[in-house]
This record gives sequence, structure tokens and C-alpha cells, in this order.
Amino acid sequence: MKRVVKVIVFVFLSSLFATPVVAQERVSAIRAARLIDGSGAPPIDDPVVLVRGDIIMAVGTAADVSIPADAQIIDLGHFTILPGLIDCHVHITGTPGDGGDTQALRETEGHGAIHGVVNAKITLDTGFTTIRNTGSNSYGDVAVRDMINAGVIPGPRIYVATRGLGITGGHADINGWSPHIDLPGYAEIADGVDEVRKAVRRQVKYGADLIKVTATGGVLSAGDAVGAQQYSFEELVAIVEEANRAGIKVAAHAHGASGIVDAANAGVASIEHGSLVDDAGIVAMKANGTFMVPTLYALDFIIDEGAENGVPQYGIDKAIAIADAQRRQLRRAYQEGVRFAYGTDAAVFPHGRNARDFGILVEELGVPPLEAIKMATADAAELIGIEDHVGTLMVNKWADLIAVEGNPLEDIRVLEDGVRFVMKGGVVYKDNR
Repeated sequence: MKRVVKVIVFVFLSSLFATPVVAQERVSAIRAARLIDGSGAPPIDDPVVLVRGDIIMAVGTAADVSIPADAQIIDLGHFTILPGLIDCHVHITGTPGDGGDTQALRETEGHGAIHGVVNAKITLDTGFTTIRNTGSNSYGDVAVRDMINAGVIPGPRIYVATRGLGITGGHADINGWSPHIDLPGYAEIADGVDEVRKAVRRQVKYGADLIKVTATGGVLSAGDAVGAQQYSFEELVAIVEEANRAGIKVAAHAHGASGIVDAANAGVASIEHGSLVDDAGIVAMKANGTFMVPTLYALDFIIDEGAENGVPQYGIDKAIAIADAQRRQLRRAYQEGVRFAYGTDAAVFPHGRNARDFGILVEELGVPPLEAIKMATADAAELIGIEDHVGTLMVNKWADLIAVEGNPLEDIRVLEDGVRFVMKGGVVYKDNR
């Protein structure tokens, strides 16, 4: 009996300290009619992308890339290969309605996380392999991010802002109810320099990859004007300082002109929405290298479909009031050289419609299709700070790529419902060839 025990112990210790044998990862060779690499360069005809594990090992034409004899061939025929798309403004735990006010009153953080599981799969299937979640009113987005990273559920890479920050009575608060009711806010409500510093530290502690601040009023909120500045310059500076100290960036919700100027000068990485940006805002954003994340289709949805989706009339009225100015001012900002990164505000409209902004960028703001794609690939990756890993199809980057039926340079709207193939980190999540 003692001898049996000794043998068992020996086998256990041998397995514990033995050098593991790593299986050779198989190479996949992906072919298609053309490839857009996301850098803004012209497309490549008859391309080949070699993937080993989760990394791209070669990109080029079929004449230039040698395909290993034992490679798995994925022939996408007449499709166009692109990098996985990036949406820099999503609310993955949210659903269409009144901007979250009654959702925050009716539902728990658990509800939001479950919404996030469903929405993450939808988002990935429509070709968005990376998103920046700009506020969830809870830490539910952290749970969704972590479960995706652990391989428990499918979804895009998520960079989360957790709760976000807003002022008492502002766009991120829940207004119009009795003062005797203790309301949670649709973000962490913090006023003054000391409170915002503590709020940033708390959100970093619980998993924030970035900080979202509500710098001006908004559309889907009661009791505030869209263009009114909410946080002061001093508060914005404190928020940016605390975030930067933790090594993360700040995204500022800002429709109004003065809030855009102060947020840009305070050092935020991006202005979200930017509907009423003026000359001073354009100057400030260019001087500070601030990205614009325009969220164009969201207003169209509120105006056209908001009533049937629970959007209150005040929200629809606000959207109508700023719609013309939004297109005009954002077109001007683009023409004047403000850098744009793609973002949509998904959750204002149903998740899965994230590609609707491409058509508006091209058809109404005058952005060339190749540049619109770059906004959702290389430029978006740079804003998030992951350009060394994603955003372009280049050697040693993560194997995040999609394929669409047709040529998006001829019809940008094929990105809306033409995504037939999705690979994230070398794993195929969708293949509808």
C-alpha cells in the first residue's frame, strides 16, 4: 500500500514540474477579392492574410504571400476583408427608451449585465470586434468585459467607463421626481473638485478603463438644455488629472459649444456627440489633439422611431431642435481638420445598427468611404490607445478581421447588413459564406 502511495506521489510531482508540451498552432490562410487594411491605404486585390493563433503573421497579395502546405484555407470569394470595426461610443448594458431614467429605477445591475450579454453577441456579429463602453450607470459593463475576456460569453473587446460622472440635476442625473425619493442617477453624481476626484478614483478601483464625464446637457434627459455647460473648467481639469494619474483617458459627453471648449482645453481625449461645436471648439480640439466621436444616427432614430420606443416627447423635441445644426457643425469640424473616431451611441437605438453612421458620414458630412472606414479602424484604435494591437491588418497585430459581401468603397452601406465573416483573436465567430 505504501509503495502505491509513493508511485502516485511521484507521478503527481512529475506532472507538476514537467515542461509542458505546447501543440503547434495551425496556420489559417484567408483569401478574398480585396482587402482594406484600415490605414487609409488603397485596397489590395487578391489578398492573403495568414493567421497563427491570435496573431496576423503575413498580409499581402497572393503573389507575394507563401501559404504553408498544411494551412487551413478560408476562401471568402468575392468578399472584401477589413479590420474588425471599432465603435467608440456604446452603452452595452442599455436598451432604447428614455435614456436610462426609468431603466435605472426599474432594473438592477444584474438586468444590465444580462442586457450586455445579449447586446455583446449582436455587436460582434455585426462586425464590431472592439467597443468603448461610455457609461453603464453601474459596474455591469465590467462583468460583461471580464466574462468575454475569460471566454465565458462571446462579444467584442470592451473598454469600459463603468458609471461615468455627472452633476446634480444634470444630464446624467434622474430629474423630475419628488425630492423625497432617493434616486440613483444614471451616472455617479459628483459635484465640486473633491467629489469628482474621489469619484474617478472609485471608478478606477472597480475596473474603469476610461472615465466618462457629462460636460453639457443632453437630449434624453429632463430638465436641462442640450447646450448648457454642466461641469466647470476646474472640475474638468481635476477629472482629467485624476484619470491621467491612473493612466487612463477621459471621454466628455458634450453637445454645447462652451462645454466642448473647456473639455478640450482640460485635456479630455474625446468629445462625444459635439453637435453644437463652434469655431472656438474647433480651434481648441485641433490645438489639443482631441478626437470627435460624432454619434450621428442616434438623433435620426430618436426623431423617426423614438415615440414607439419609449422616448419621451421632450427628448424628441430636443433632437429635432439640434438635428440641422448637428450635421452642419460636424461637417464643418471635419472639413476644418478635427480628427474623428467612429462612435454611435448604440442603446439609444437597438444594438446591431452600429454601422448606420457610415452612410451619414459619407453622404451628409462628405467623408470619403476609405476615410470613414479608417475612422472606425486605425483612428478609433488610436483614441482608445490600442493601435499597436488592432485597427489595421498588419503583421504581429491581433487577428481581428471581418469580411463583407461587396465593396464598401463603392457602397459604404454594405457595412450595415453585409458582414458575413467575423474573426476575433483568430477565432471565427461568424461564417455565413
